[in-house]
Amino acid sequence: MGVIEEGRQLIQDFVTPEIRSIDARLTALEKRLESFEATNDRRFTSLDSRVEKVQTTLEGKIDKVQVSLETKIDKVQGSLETNIHMVQGSLEQKIHKFQGSLGTKLDRVEKKIDKVHGALDRKIEEGMSQVMETLRRIETYNQILDRLARVESKVQNVA
Repeated sequence: MGVIEEGRQLIQDFVTPEIRSIDARLTALEKRLESFEATNDRRFTSLDSRVEKVQTTLEGKIDKVQVSLETKIDKVQGSLETNIHMVQGSLEQKIHKFQGSLGTKLDRVEKKIDKVHGALDRKIEEGMSQVMETLRRIETYNQILDRLARVESKVQNVA
């Protein structure tokens, strides 16, 4: 046997069993890795399914909440519009009532002003009458004084 054959024999005796052992280990590791991958694939598939269910559930709940909120907003808006119309109607009635009351009070004030105006006109007329009467009296008095002065002058001329 030659050196080459001895080298081959040595490789077959020592290296080949080690290679086979390493190969067996690698095969076992590959099987475990495939099993792990299959398990993880199942887990990820299950997890994806769960996430999709949760997402679908959440979307449904969000839609329900959105519809509920829209309904509540519509109700509140309707209620506010009703209240605004009621307040507006009430204010219009109060304004109309106030205008009527103000008109009545203005009429009363105008009547009182007319009465005062009439009374003032009468007093002015009475005052004017008295002034005219007084002026007539003064005129008459002046006439009497003139006559008296003439009579005195005649009496002095006679005496």
